Amino acid sequence: MNVEKRTYFITGFPGFLSFNVVEELLRQGRASKVYLLHLTSMTEQAKEWVRKLNDMSETKLLLVEGDITQPNLGMTQERIVELRDAIDYVWHLAAIYDLAVPEELAQKVNVEGTRQVNAFCETLGQLKRYVYFSTAFISGARKGKLLEDELISPRSFHNFYEQTKYEAEVLVDGSKDKLPITIIRPGIVKGNSKTGETVKFDGPYFIMNMFKRLSFLPWVPFLGEGKAHINIVPVEYVVRASIHLGHEEVGTGKTYHLTDPDPLTVREVYEQIYWHMFKKKPKGNIPLAISYWALGLRSVRRYLKVEREALDYFLMEGSFDCEHAQRDLQGSGIYCPPLSTQIEKMVSFYLEHFSNDGLHVKIY
Repeated sequence: MNVEKRTYFITGFPGFLSFNVVEELLRQGRASKVYLLHLTSMTEQAKEWVRKLNDMSETKLLLVEGDITQPNLGMTQERIVELRDAIDYVWHLAAIYDLAVPEELAQKVNVEGTRQVNAFCETLGQLKRYVYFSTAFISGARKGKLLEDELISPRSFHNFYEQTKYEAEVLVDGSKDKLPITIIRPGIVKGNSKTGETVKFDGPYFIMNMFKRLSFLPWVPFLGEGKAHINIVPVEYVVRASIHLGHEEVGTGKTYHLTDPDPLTVREVYEQIYWHMFKKKPKGNIPLAISYWALGLRSVRRYLKVEREALDYFLMEGSFDCEHAQRDLQGSGIYCPPLSTQIEKMVSFYLEHFSNDGLHVKIY
């Protein structure tokens, strides 16, 4: 790929999405220099991941200690002066992604942090694009078709993650008249579609956790009716699509759903995961109300390694229209592969690495 090399500033390193974004930018040869903002507490992990990335490219990767919740993102004045006329692209991926996040922490990181990143972007003299990672689930409890070019507050949210990501997107959307912004709303992001590799067992992996813990039973029942569609997308689709849309002129001022245009139902995902794990089919049905009650017990949540909030997505009544993303990706060769073709690899990686506690989400 013959592209002009630029300087990038990326928040949220060394998180799953930020690492994959940097890796793909290097693979495509887009970057001459990348500044990677990370918390002081993540310094050692950030250094380790930079060493991995250095093996694939001569691009200069610069670790920057900071905190998005602080003015000037917690960076030194010297660093601010250095960056002011150097940054071409900002990718804001730092956020609390946990469905069970407390409100105060979610407000601090997701909302106030985004407010500070917006302010930082306004000081950059040659900014060509500000790519903000939102989520399709800012839709909360809305029903029906959800469009990319609308930003409507739902009647309620399932959790503080959804609520604060909605509030943060409102802030970014309000800056579109001042900054060259592209907003990305992914579905539930899973591991790589071809290898199954991931760095965190959340989202659909909660189903696998439950199946693994209950494997002593002769079979496992469905939870609820499972009629809702669940929108799960592989990380490499989200990364490649967002990089394309975040550089092409057509993406300026746009908001995109990077979602599966043909999602499976919860029941289909549940059934396929169970089949690839045990070569069995689920039998029977447990009402979701009973499942909610059971996961209200801390001991049950921890034993099953399942967040109670994950059950909300078994009942979601909204669907994500991704017409703009599909149209603007035409000719790029980038598309979302069918989830059914990915589940076997996803399960294989999970079973191989289940005993790695570092991949599991801490359940409270």
